[in-house]
This record gives sequence, structure tokens and C-alpha cells, in this order.
Amino acid sequence: MGTSLRALRALFLLAGFYVLALAVLGGLACAALVAWSRAPTAGALTVTALAVVLGLPIVRGVCTLGTGDGSGTDGLAVTEAGQPELWRAVRALAQRTGTRAPDTVLLTAEVNAAVHEHTRLLGLLPGRRRLHLGVPLLIGLSEPQLHSVLAHELGHYGNADTRLAGITLRGRDSVLRTVEGFRAPRRERADGATRRQEEAVAAGAGKREAAGAGRVRSALGRIIRPLLYGVVARPFQAYARFYLRATQSVARQQELAADRVAARVAGRDATASALREIAVLDAVHDFYMSRYVALGARAGLLPPRGEVTGGVRRLLDDAELRSGLAELRGELPSGEVSPYDSHPPLAERVRLIEALPDDGPATAPVRAALTLLRDTERVLAELEDAVLTPEALAMERADWPELTHRAVHTLTEAGARPLRTAMAAAGIPPGGAARDLALLLDAVDAGRLWPVAGHLPKSPEAARASGRAAREFLRPSLEEGVQHLAELALVEAAGARWELSWYAGPRLRLPGERDVEEELAAAVRAAVTDAPDTGPLRSLLAA
Repeated sequence: MGTSLRALRALFLLAGFYVLALAVLGGLACAALVAWSRAPTAGALTVTALAVVLGLPIVRGVCTLGTGDGSGTDGLAVTEAGQPELWRAVRALAQRTGTRAPDTVLLTAEVNAAVHEHTRLLGLLPGRRRLHLGVPLLIGLSEPQLHSVLAHELGHYGNADTRLAGITLRGRDSVLRTVEGFRAPRRERADGATRRQEEAVAAGAGKREAAGAGRVRSALGRIIRPLLYGVVARPFQAYARFYLRATQSVARQQELAADRVAARVAGRDATASALREIAVLDAVHDFYMSRYVALGARAGLLPPRGEVTGGVRRLLDDAELRSGLAELRGELPSGEVSPYDSHPPLAERVRLIEALPDDGPATAPVRAALTLLRDTERVLAELEDAVLTPEALAMERADWPELTHRAVHTLTEAGARPLRTAMAAAGIPPGGAARDLALLLDAVDAGRLWPVAGHLPKSPEAARASGRAAREFLRPSLEEGVQHLAELALVEAAGARWELSWYAGPRLRLPGERDVEEELAAAVRAAVTDAPDTGPLRSLLAA
């Protein structure tokens, strides 16, 4: 399908939304006019108010058509003078792809690459182009694999996919915004149901008769308005499903076409291996951000400058992780095909690429894609300045060993707080962690474990339980609290520290590299059984 036909198709889809919106708004206006001609003034005012309320989500949806094109990702723009090797590669690949090179290259912190184009005349006239390139791709891919990624994105330019992306995205955002506008009052009604019940109970009995008529009107409003919202929303929900099916099916074909361009330009094997590697890199990056960067952020700490994005290199270079990553490369996620997916399943894309004829470039020596960047550490630091919030940039910086210990210590203190509060409520005054643990173990030996545990926060089910059932409800939170308190006591009294492990996460170790995680967990379990034994925990603390 040529560019003009695709533009016409996108225009018809967008015009369909306009026609539907105008038809529904016209119907609401007619209802209001009929009410004013036939109904009493009070009834006409009610119908007009309902028409206005029901029409607002539609008007909002229509008014979103002038907003963004999906290119608003934060990033660091790099110039050709500052990064000549990267720009040279982009221009060479654009020439081999048969398209015009982008005008701007924007480095981002995502495991992704994308292209955008600010077009005119509904996408028929080209405009300024922008390439978004995730630095994690530069970190985790080889140079041929990165060439494949860039050729894939430039292939979207060559197929004129980006020219129509703006109008397609605007239409989709408008349809979905309209549907969301009708859903919001329903959610508000559900969220407010309990609140209204509580207010009704709180109201005095003497007020009920006086407020009776108002309550009836309010109840009718709560029933009729959401019902009308649902009726008016149905055609927009149906059109949204149709719009997404129509546009996303085209998007999937565009992705397969761009894959073929990438294989032709960068080579079959480089393109297939790049898709495999990106799936692994995406999982590793998520693990790194959630397990390490977010760990420090929860304690108000960030790693050294450049390490928020660049630190994923340490995970990829970890010898213990390499075998697991090799297994991931061989297990592609297939997933279920949905008509609303914008990309075909990864396994299907790799299968189609690997079925192409062998083109031979796989034997050529390869470099890491990161070698295309000059002054890598400076770029990584400047990228943080571009993508992090001012609040994040203001956080204290610490090297990875110090960040790991301080962050886990902060979280462990928070985890031990409910138990220490329960101990105080049971008459055990708070102090240092080692002293608190010793007093708790004395209470356990004196048979006071469960009276102390009874002051822990309880779920409604636990609060109603008694006897053994109550103990079983409390045991997990009790064991967790004792574990945290014992860890703090080992840090305070024995000099233990949480040490960084890229493979297994933070590990608590005593001086001399003695790992006490498993030993401590077993000792804590022994101390909170129905026949508690505090000896192992006392011995560990003494050692």
C-alpha cells in the first residue's frame, strides 16, 4: 500500500471518529431542544445539564487532536561534532537503507530505539526527523547488532511509516481519551460507594426524615447518570476497538517490513541475534533498575554519576550471570497474539529472519557498540542530568558497596519497626538493636513471645482469630520482624555488613567474609516456633 493510500486510510479512520463524535453531540443537542419545547422548565434544565455532562468527554477527546506526536521522550541530544563515529554510522546506514538520515539523534535511558518525523499535510509532506537511541542498547549490543537496530528504525523512514504515525497516534489518543472520560465517573462512583455508606451511618437519625427527598434525588442521580454514561460510551468503545485493530495490524506488518530491511542492510545473523539480545538486555535492565538503583533510591541514595544507566555494564560482565544469560538468549518469549499488539511476537520475528538465506557477515570481527561513543563516562553523566528529576539529582551519591550497605540497613530498620513498637507496647523499652534482641530473647525464654507478638499489626482476619489460628496468622510477620532485628544486631554488635553481589543481591556477611544469611534464617525460625529455642540465635550473636 503506497503512502498516499495509507494517508487516505488514516484520514478516513480519523474522520470516522469526528463523524461519530458530531453525531452523538448532535443527538444530545436535539434531546435538549426537544426537552425545552415539550417539557416543563425544570425537566428541560435537567435534560440540558445531562447533555452537557455527557458531551464533555467527547469534546475533550476531540480537542486532543492537536497534541503531541509521541516524540516527547526525555533524552540527551548529541551533535555530529561531539559524536562523529555514531553519526557516521547513522548516516552510512541511512544511505544503505535508501532514506534520508535523521536531523537529530537523542540518547535515552530506555532499552529501545525509535524514530519520529514532524510531517505536514497529514503525513504527505516529510519533515524533521528524530532518532531516539537507548544507551542500554549501546552498552549491551555489538556494533553489527546495533547496526541492525538502526537499520530497522531507518527502514520505517524508508517505508514512510513515520509520516503517518503522527495522525494515527493523535486519532488513537483522541478515541482512547474519550473512552477514558466516560469511565472516570464510573470509577468515582465505585470509589465513593463506601464513603457514602459511612456518611449515611454517621448521619443522625433525626436528620433522615428531613433529608429523605434529597437522598432520593441523589440516589436517582447516582443510578441514572452512570447508566447514561454507559449508553453514550458504547459506540466510542466499539470504535476504539475497531481503530486499534485496524491501525495495529498495519503496525505489525510495518515491523516485519523493517526487520527485512535490517536483515538486508546489517545481515541476517546480526539482525536475529540483536532481537535475542535485546530481549535479554530488557530483562537485565529491569532487574538492575529494580534491584539495585531503586534499592538506593528508597534510602535517598544514588550510585556515582553515570552509573544510574551505565551500571548495568557490571551486571552484564558478572561471570556468575553469564551462563544464565546464555540460557535466556535461547528461550524467546512467544506470547499470545493479540489483535491490539503493535509488534508481532518476538519468536515469530526471529523465526522469519533466520529463515532468510545465509548472507555470511557473521564471521566478521565485532566491536562493542559502546565504542561508537566518545567520552562515554561524560555522556552517561550528562544523560542522567537530562532524564532524572530534580529530586533524584539532589540525592546523595555513594559508591556501590556503601550504597548497598546503607540502603539495606535503612530498609531493615523500617522492617524491624513494627516488632520494636510491639515490644514497647508489651513493656520492653526500646534501645539499641543488640540490646533489644537480647531482651526479646529473654522474653521468649520466659514464655512471653506471643504476648509480645499480640501487639503486632493484624489483618481483620487475624484480629478475629484466637489460639493456634491467631499464632499462625502472626507468625510470618513475627519471623520477619525478628529477622530484621537480628540483622541489625549483627551489624551493631559484630560489625556485619551487607555486601554487593550482582548475581544474588545484597548478602549479610560477618567480618572475615562469613556469609550468615542461611544460618541466621534457621536460628530465627527456631526462636519463633511453638517450642522456641533461642540458643542458635544467641550463639550466632555471641560469635
